[in-house]
Amino acid sequence: MLQREAKREAKREVVKELQEKFASSQSVVLADYRGLNVKAMTDLRRRCREAGVEYRVVKNTLARLAARQAGLEGLEELLLGPVSLAFGYRDPVLPAKVLSEFARDHKELEIKGGVLQGKVVSYEAVKALADLPPREVLLARLVGGMQAPLSGLVAVLNGPLRQLVYALEAVRKQKEAGAPAS
Repeated sequence: MLQREAKREAKREVVKELQEKFASSQSVVLADYRGLNVKAMTDLRRRCREAGVEYRVVKNTLARLAARQAGLEGLEELLLGPVSLAFGYRDPVLPAKVLSEFARDHKELEIKGGVLQGKVVSYEAVKALADLPPREVLLARLVGGMQAPLSGLVAVLNGPLRQLVYALEAVRKQKEAGAPAS
């Protein structure tokens, strides 16, 4: 009897922890890991850890309860069969990128869908997220896009000034050529 109650309490703790993770993560990617051997799973966990992504394998019933408590509608359809969860806390793109890159090398890993900032999204949305350039590249493009019009404006404003300098230089040379020699 005590052992059964201890198991229930442990399950309640897991559900509470998962609910907090669903609520605090920017994105979650769900994947079917059937067919991956231990070496591949270890490699996947290592890649996730290096990227700052938390990778977990949990029971679907506990994940369903946690998702329901976190207010995620429609996640139940994705929680069929063996499912792993990759939580991204800092960058919403990282879990999708890590799992997509891993799935290219290991066809056994099948991305099912995910959660992006509290909304359940399809496989296609996760794939689109994974295909985005890294954050640094996007920021560089933004800065470049803002800088290009300013550079153009400087060139336009310098044009008349440059033409005036050329005209004055031509007048100076003309006066020197036409000036009497002493």
